[in-house]
Amino acid sequence: MNKDELQTDLSNAVSFKFGDSEELCNELLHLIRMGKKTATCEALRAFESGAEDMPVVGRRDVALNWDDSPALLLETLEVTPMRFCDVDEDFALAEGENDDLSGWRRDHQAYFERSGGFDEKMIVVCERFRLIRDLES
Repeated sequence: MNKDELQTDLSNAVSFKFGDSEELCNELLHLIRMGKKTATCEALRAFESGAEDMPVVGRRDVALNWDDSPALLLETLEVTPMRFCDVDEDFALAEGENDDLSGWRRDHQAYFERSGGFDEKMIVVCERFRLIRDLES
């Protein structure tokens, strides 16, 4: 990707942060750089409230460091809203944070409890993405 293509991608991109703390943000960015994290999810309520922009297949977005500096350019490959209780192990493992579905459920339940409440039937927006470019290298 040349500089002009990168500028076009960045000018049309939505920016966002992973996680709800600097430590979690750094951990998730690291997992993406290592190729272990190729998916993420967020509660539908975050998008309905306007707190975040809904992911769009084909759009390239900028994942930010905790200090708001650009970290990674990502492209959304798939967006699937579903109930939390219906998330399967394939998706959970693609998030790269846990070794099994039960660990994913435990950690994500804690995250959702911190960020507005949890219900096992709540709708989460499951997104698969690919890393286009590390903006720090």
